[in-house]
Amino acid sequence: MASSMLSTAAIATSTATPVQASMVAPFTGLKSTCAFPVSRNNVDITSLASNGGRVSCMQVWSPIGKKKYETLSYLPELTREQLLKEVEYLLRNKWIPCLEFELEHGFVYRENNRSPGYYDGRYWVMWKLPMFGCTDAVQVLNELDEAIKTYPNSFVRIIGFDNIRQVQCISFIAYKPAGF
Repeated sequence: MASSMLSTAAIATSTATPVQASMVAPFTGLKSTCAFPVSRNNVDITSLASNGGRVSCMQVWSPIGKKKYETLSYLPELTREQLLKEVEYLLRNKWIPCLEFELEHGFVYRENNRSPGYYDGRYWVMWKLPMFGCTDAVQVLNELDEAIKTYPNSFVRIIGFDNIRQVQCISFIAYKPAGF
């Protein structure tokens, strides 16, 4: 319950009016006020942390003219070592690696419907079967190389599936064709 009733002992000892006797005290959290002294300071917005005055706010990533890809798409392209670390993370979590590719659009777009939350391009073509039983990240990168060699003008992403929860846990672009 988000509030607590005032105790009858507290009402009996105070000079409460009948209206105050039936009031509900506001919820003040789960911390005990008798164990620790509470000091409440007024927060003055002029005393908030500062970055030294050189910059007054963070710069927002401008989406104008940029395609929206998968997770990590705002970062520079991942190096071979970074891809290897991502795949190792995927395997450490016991997720099943899978590769997918897209020949036409590797990004979010709307073509057939304009309703909120709908976008085309959600389903990519699976590269072979998911790599059940894979325990070596190098095997996944070898499959990535083979997919790129077969379809050099496609987008390729690596996905990690959790076979217990039956969900996709990770997905990121591993290769973009030249010019993207």
